[in-house]
Amino acid sequence: MNENLFENPAAPASSEWYIAHCDGGSRGNPGPSGYGAVIHDPQGRTVARLSEFLGSQTNNYAEYQGLLSVLRWAAQNAVRQLRVVSDSELMVKQMQGKYKVQSPILRPLWEEARSLARQLDRFEIRHTLRGGNQEADRLANQAMDKGTAKSREPGTGGAGKQKAGEQIQPPFAQSGKTPPQPPRQVLEGFVKNGVVHLLDGTLPDGLFVKIVRE
Repeated sequence: MNENLFENPAAPASSEWYIAHCDGGSRGNPGPSGYGAVIHDPQGRTVARLSEFLGSQTNNYAEYQGLLSVLRWAAQNAVRQLRVVSDSELMVKQMQGKYKVQSPILRPLWEEARSLARQLDRFEIRHTLRGGNQEADRLANQAMDKGTAKSREPGTGGAGKQKAGEQIQPPFAQSGKTPPQPPRQVLEGFVKNGVVHLLDGTLPDGLFVKIVRE
């Protein structure tokens, strides 16, 4: 097994690779999330498009659910060789064993993905930039759009549809009370070449953070 590949040495060599592109996203991280995936057979024909709205989750959770959807589809359709392409560098390197999985939320997803991958004769996972994953990204965004719209419909537990230009004020805005402060959040990460890399989750642009060295 090399850094990209799970391989069963007893399996006969073959060039019949299925290619899957998968993606996941979250609007708010955590926030409304979903995944998308497209699978091509060895002749390049599209054989499956997969997507699902996941509710309020993180980007990395959605990325793993996209990978799991592909691996489950492969198991259900007797696929023996699978090459996965993803723009999640974290997930790819965790699957390759280059990064540790310290998140208690991602750990069981990683374990299931590794278990399903080992059931194949051959499995590869590779990283690409977002431009190389456009259809999967589109499917993930469609899932988020549909799921978010449905959750806002009356009677579905959402907040209801908001009219264009309408601003909904929270209760404390009318009462004059001080708005509640958001809870303190601790994220784990590491520094490489002067850049902070989070092990799980991302931060929105413009957010001020305090870094504590341990």
